[in-house]
Amino acid sequence: MSASEAFRQDAESRGSWDDVRDLPPSAKLVAKVLEYNETMTQQQIADETLLPSRTVRYALNRLEDEHVIDSRFSFSDARKRLYSLDIEA
Repeated sequence: MSASEAFRQDAESRGSWDDVRDLPPSAKLVAKVLEYNETMTQQQIADETLLPSRTVRYALNRLEDEHVIDSRFSFSDARKRLYSLDIEA
């Protein structure tokens, strides 16, 4: 696989704002908060949006299903995950 094929495959797996349009308002709010903050934990998102943790978790799952966010384990605390927006420009 060439580098351009890998880039094209990566770009295809990314979501767009069109994918977010039909999601619930909580998912849209979480996406907007992640747009302005590079990486956040679930608790930081809940604090910023004033949404309950369960609603934030649901929104993050919906955004992950649409491939518009990237999640990874936190190096400082492996129990937590860090979320960032992964929408093509």
